[in-house]
Amino acid sequence: MLFGIIGGDRRQEELLALLRRDGYTVAACGVAGEMDWDAAVAAEVVILPLPLCKEGDTLNIEGPRRGAGALFRQLRRDQLILAGQVKPAQAALAAELDLKLVDYFRREELTVANAAATAEGTVQVILERLERSLLGSRCLVLGFGRIGKLLCHRLTAMGAHVTAAARRPESLAWARAYGYETADIGRLEGNLGAFDVVVNTVPEPVFGADRLRELKPKCLCVDVASVQGIDLSAAEALGLECIWARGLPGKLMPKTAGAVIRDTVYTIIKEQGVIL
Repeated sequence: MLFGIIGGDRRQEELLALLRRDGYTVAACGVAGEMDWDAAVAAEVVILPLPLCKEGDTLNIEGPRRGAGALFRQLRRDQLILAGQVKPAQAALAAELDLKLVDYFRREELTVANAAATAEGTVQVILERLERSLLGSRCLVLGFGRIGKLLCHRLTAMGAHVTAAARRPESLAWARAYGYETADIGRLEGNLGAFDVVVNTVPEPVFGADRLRELKPKCLCVDVASVQGIDLSAAEALGLECIWARGLPGKLMPKTAGAVIRDTVYTIIKEQGVIL
């Protein structure tokens, strides 16, 4: 079997090494300095990056800009195509072209592992920049999905006082059941001045200039969502330290993240009836 890897970050570099270590032939383009586009596009299993695109239709790939749509039109119906965080328009185009496209980021085993790595990486980012110990600090975590849950757990284990902010009543109920302080994400105004750290996990605007003005001058803001939830330009104008730390697994722990993608790829291949 010939694998093709097109684009990505250090996760895909590790995936490339792991597949070759497992004895497979792999053609790659736009990752680890390799540029074998034709062979990668022609492979039986084509693995595209996570996320698939940097912005719009532009592939997440080293080197010249390439469009996801143009790539899809080069692929064949008999190929298995795997990609991460596929946008609706891209999924629709793949369906129109009758391509066998699977979004591997929708797999629970991968998203949970990715969330765990993101939570761990977020703690690292906080520790590198916070000018005090997490012990006794007050942390606000926006969102109580996979990443939010795991991050609250890790911060609490390090002695922080954690408040989980969410929109859905069931999320707030679970946060209270775990023992965290809770807040309605739509009603945070007037209660933000005590926090030392604010972390956003929600991939939509939830923390704008009015809320940022309430924070203490030394409050650290970290946004780990794929779409900015904290207004970074407003934070900068207010003199707050704010980091958009997206893609942490690929930046801080690529070996772990690459191995998780490799295992998920093998599972999908077997489910599709392809013989490894």
